[in-house]
Amino acid sequence: MRRFAIAGCGRLGRVVAEAWMKGFLPGYELCGVYSRTSGHADSLAAESGCVSCGSVGELVTLRPDYIVETASPAAVREMALPALDAGISLVVLSVGAFADEVFFNEVSSAATASGARVYIASGATGGFDVLQTVALMGGAEARFFNEKGPDALKGTPVYEDSLQNVGKEVFHGTAREAIGLFPTKVNVTVAASRASVGPDRMDVSMVSTPGFSGDTQRVEIRNGQVRAVVDVYSATSEIAAWSAVRVLRNIASPVVF
Repeated sequence: MRRFAIAGCGRLGRVVAEAWMKGFLPGYELCGVYSRTSGHADSLAAESGCVSCGSVGELVTLRPDYIVETASPAAVREMALPALDAGISLVVLSVGAFADEVFFNEVSSAATASGARVYIASGATGGFDVLQTVALMGGAEARFFNEKGPDALKGTPVYEDSLQNVGKEVFHGTAREAIGLFPTKVNVTVAASRASVGPDRMDVSMVSTPGFSGDTQRVEIRNGQVRAVVDVYSATSEIAAWSAVRVLRNIASPVVF
């Protein structure tokens, strides 16, 4: 029986826990949950019958085989090295933390030293297999397009009231620059770039469309022989949590997709 824990008990963490409770993760035991909001952890632990942890240290002490992160890039920074040093593998949604090259290399080294692994979930996009394949062939260029409604940009440096009435490209730059400006909203750009050409070579554009709800994520990669486009619209963020469930299922499956 594999044991897993969840770091982050908001909407996405709850989706993962409920997937386990509904039988989508046979062969796994949910042993603990952690949230910076203790009430959220206590509530989810009571529902799922696992341990509520008050810190990353407590979560690591449970010695799960895997920790599923559904919180934030800051949470990844807090827990990645302690977990990996303890031989605990990670399933990561907040891949934006890995735009930092130094941190990414530290995480890679810690995983190599302990034998643990870091599994990057596809989140609200996909096609990591074809991205990696085309990049390996050489000469690849990659672009990422993101469409959001203006309300989704409130609280970010690019928001202005005029976006409620006028469509506009609000960002154009690299994946590394995008995650710096939107640390919790474009994790998928870093994930797609790490799977292909890297955060400094992935060209990213973000468009705000009045009245639009949800997210459109479109990644395109091409070289001299291949052009591939992955285009995903999601009305909510739940697809990200289900992508983490898919990773856990693949880990346990004799046939891996």
